[in-house]
Amino acid sequence: MTTQADLDVTDTADWAGRPLGEREVSWDERDAILFALAVGAPAERLDLVFERDLKVLPTFALTLAQWAPDVLGSAGAFDVGTALHGSQRLEVLAPMPPSGATLMQARVGNVWDKGAAAVFEVVVECEYVRATWSIFAPGRGGFGGERGPGRTSGPEGDPIATVGLDVAANAAALYRLTGDRHHIHIDPVAAERIGQPRPILHGLATLSAAVLAVAEAQGASPADLTLLEGRFSSPVFPGEHLTVPVWADGSFRVDTGRGTAIDGARALFA
Repeated sequence: MTTQADLDVTDTADWAGRPLGEREVSWDERDAILFALAVGAPAERLDLVFERDLKVLPTFALTLAQWAPDVLGSAGAFDVGTALHGSQRLEVLAPMPPSGATLMQARVGNVWDKGAAAVFEVVVECEYVRATWSIFAPGRGGFGGERGPGRTSGPEGDPIATVGLDVAANAAALYRLTGDRHHIHIDPVAAERIGQPRPILHGLATLSAAVLAVAEAQGASPADLTLLEGRFSSPVFPGEHLTVPVWADGSFRVDTGRGTAIDGARALFA
């Protein structure tokens, strides 16, 4: 078991490799269906929203693991008021059953020094997935560590398809019910404090919605996702229209009318 002493560090570099504890999480069919609806699965996709032959979207596991980056922020590794979710990676190890339980173990991975900021990796593992959050923390850099990997180059050639996505006006309110209840996604006052004109959609909600679009373009089932990664560039607002260009190798991007929201992204399916 992780104790407070395990988390009591003062130097940014010393967070690397620190355990963040473990947690047994459980879910049922209702949880998986609510998640699918919250990220835009249509009612006619019975495999995603009807318990009879339900397949669980693999990105649902990220809602069950949200406690881990929250633990790191609460322990004082970074200022939760200014830190940003920089990117996300998800490796799918096995399909999740419609209902069940699993033990999730979390740790800090690498801590990269970006100069004015640090990037903390939070790694969560269980029998079904391995997930890595990259948290961009202003003011925590400059400790003499490695800069870490840079941005990947964009996909080559033209996309094989561009899929349109309409984000529901209540998308953020719905997604909050899956576990991430940070106030910036529902409270206009909280959103204003981070410089946004209104509440923003969760980055992971946008990423999960994009998986549906990429699967459609690839002729695959979104439940057969095996690998997902993407970098969050700018926020998405509930009610916006998105476009998702998709390339043959699984690369994709999420664009709004204001610019790119997710880049450096890739989704692979079995």
